[in-house]
Amino acid sequence: MIRFTRSTSLRALLASSVLTLLLLSACGGAEGSASSGSKTVTLVTNDSFAISKSAQRSFERSSGLKLRILRGGDAGATLNQSILTKSRPLGDVFFGVDNTLLTRALRAGIFTPYKPLGIDQIDPKLTLDSQARVTPVDVGDVCVNYDRIWFASHDLPIPKTLIDLALPEYARLLVIENPATSSTGLAFMLATIAEFGEREWRNYWSSLRTGGVEVVDGWEQAYNSSFSGSAGKGDRPLVVSYATSPPAEVIYADPRPSSAPTGVLTKTCFRQIEGVGVLKNAKHPANAKLLVDFMISKRFQSDLPLQMFVLPARLGTEVPPEFAEFGATPKDPYSLEPKKIAASRDRWIEQWTDTVLR
Repeated sequence: MIRFTRSTSLRALLASSVLTLLLLSACGGAEGSASSGSKTVTLVTNDSFAISKSAQRSFERSSGLKLRILRGGDAGATLNQSILTKSRPLGDVFFGVDNTLLTRALRAGIFTPYKPLGIDQIDPKLTLDSQARVTPVDVGDVCVNYDRIWFASHDLPIPKTLIDLALPEYARLLVIENPATSSTGLAFMLATIAEFGEREWRNYWSSLRTGGVEVVDGWEQAYNSSFSGSAGKGDRPLVVSYATSPPAEVIYADPRPSSAPTGVLTKTCFRQIEGVGVLKNAKHPANAKLLVDFMISKRFQSDLPLQMFVLPARLGTEVPPEFAEFGATPKDPYSLEPKKIAASRDRWIEQWTDTVLR
């Protein structure tokens, strides 16, 4: 039986609605104070975005601007909010659109093209949009993580593949994010489609449902509330997270352990590329461009691994040694062409909902 936390979904919806109303009111009130507004740039992003105080001060000193950060929940929910407010955006820049949600943003027309300074230093393999509406910022792999301590204390081998996870003894241990509200959950759903194809992927999810998989709205709830790993408070030793989650468990632990308490099932990974773009109809487009420039600069790119635990898009950027020591690098992560995702994403999500939640 699936454990789906509907109350969380309602709270998130109410919070998002209140935030939107407050921000729209604030935007309306700011129209008469253009001089102060011109010294501000607002970044609309998801709850996973983080920047160090020193990096933020560096941007504010060099640009002469005050950076405001508006977090709107998970990436999917934040994008939906930006699409709904595209004629009067809540900010100037949007960060967090990835290759799983890219075409939804582009078709909605929320971005204006901009080729930032330093784009020649970004790995061309990560290019998201030939029209420069979205600039790559980071890359990461969504993978199932496992609680090493839990498996060491139970008479059950660690699963390895997606097929393993559908077995009843593992499905009841797994918590995943809803692909309709979470980019992490969407990436995992796409991994199953890449593996099993159009004919069989729904049968796979039927097996997970029958086995007792737990579904929650977003990554924060899955990892921090349902997962049994050291950061979590739940009873599920398997969770959809990231290949770089184990290094975070080591770096932020006090006292610091000699080994990561969590591990990665590298045969379950789907590759994500995240990007940033200038919002169309932004109040401060010139300021927005300065922020996009900064987000692919060496200063920000070297900051983001230890802030968001993703890999930099800028070529030659050093990554902390903990990533290699405690993280995982899947040899052949799952992927799907953005055009294929665009053509079928909404249908797949509807089919997933029919299969798993109804």
